[in-house]
Amino acid sequence: MSQEIHPGHGEPVVPRKYLIAFILVTSLFALWGFANDITNPMVAAFKNILLLSNTESSLVQSAFYGGYCVMAIPAAIFIKKFTYKSGILMGLALYAVGCLLFIPAGAMQQFAPFLLAYFIMTCGLSFLETSANPYILSMGHESTATRRLNFAQAFNPIGSLTGMFVAKDLILANLNKADEGTRRTLAESDPAAFSKIADSDLDVIIGPYAVLGIVVLVALVIFAIFKFPKSGDASGPLDLGGTFARLMKNRHYTFGVIAQAFYVGAQIMCWTFIIQYAGATLGMSKEDAQGYNIIAMVIFVTSRFICTFMLKFVTPGHLLLGLAIGGGALTLGTIYLQGMTGLWCLVGVSACMSLMFPTIYGIALDGLGDDAKLGSAGLILAIGGGCFMPPMQAWIIDQPHLLGLTGIRASFFLPFVCFVVIALFGWMATKWERKPHGAM
Repeated sequence: MSQEIHPGHGEPVVPRKYLIAFILVTSLFALWGFANDITNPMVAAFKNILLLSNTESSLVQSAFYGGYCVMAIPAAIFIKKFTYKSGILMGLALYAVGCLLFIPAGAMQQFAPFLLAYFIMTCGLSFLETSANPYILSMGHESTATRRLNFAQAFNPIGSLTGMFVAKDLILANLNKADEGTRRTLAESDPAAFSKIADSDLDVIIGPYAVLGIVVLVALVIFAIFKFPKSGDASGPLDLGGTFARLMKNRHYTFGVIAQAFYVGAQIMCWTFIIQYAGATLGMSKEDAQGYNIIAMVIFVTSRFICTFMLKFVTPGHLLLGLAIGGGALTLGTIYLQGMTGLWCLVGVSACMSLMFPTIYGIALDGLGDDAKLGSAGLILAIGGGCFMPPMQAWIIDQPHLLGLTGIRASFFLPFVCFVVIALFGWMATKWERKPHGAM
């Protein structure tokens, strides 16, 4: 890994002196991937356990991604004032606290404490992502920076897949099989029996999050004692006004933040509601539907490596444009095609989403220099697209019919709009690019 050479340059992607630090920081990508994808199926789980509407249960995603919205800029200021390592330590601490708060939340049998736990958890993830992404970029020569980030990002889906399997085999498979109608009847006729079932199901959810909290605490200790080599660190004088003024005038950056928000919204909607789509259109169980979510992630991982290789031959803008057009076409298939064909279209969207996040990230930060340290915060704040869009889609799902379609099918017009915005950004990027960046 440390000897890999960027085409056209004599620089290693990861210089030897950064190798151990690179491995440690890259492990964080898997840690937040796990949190993202153990959480997506919990929207459907909480809906059944606590008898919520789709709109109410989607607040799991609002709380989860709300942490990114609230904490991205404060995290960037903190990291700018101190160091990347300090930001990572703060992030791991908040991440662990959020996970461990699931224990008292379960004892209360109320939805709001779980939402608070998710929010605190992702305040920590915001620190981690705001620190780790630019830190990886700084671990070597600028010409190899985006390729280095793409390589680190490739480990994010490994954590995501692990989270999906835990959700499927340790959570969804062990929940009480009583459906929503049975639970509502029981809640009215025998509240004590209903409470007992809900308590048991919440214990099933709490267990993996409590274990995750302990794992994150161990990671916190490791990062605290490890001495990281010096790189282009984040410490330095603060010039918030000047930095933000320059960023707002940079169209690559501002359009990149918008495109990133729409991308994250599309990703979360397609992955969160695959369970509801399979259930509503095919009568599939939550556990079986989660299996297709796992297939989607395998496709996502495979496509990410393929697309990273393709960047040796095409520019980032052209690749992003092609992926967005493909994602939009498959989303239309999800809306209009019947049976398993529609479900496979939804699964296939993951192939098109695979490299969008790091590619948009790299295009938006290209040429920003030191401003990238705070600019990265805007791109992490854009993850808040996952905070606002899933509840909008959930509201549409709750409608019996819309635009001549069932609510679940009509709801996927929202991801389609997201891919249109991303395609526009990709098209604009092809105009900005002076030459192929190879690994960008």
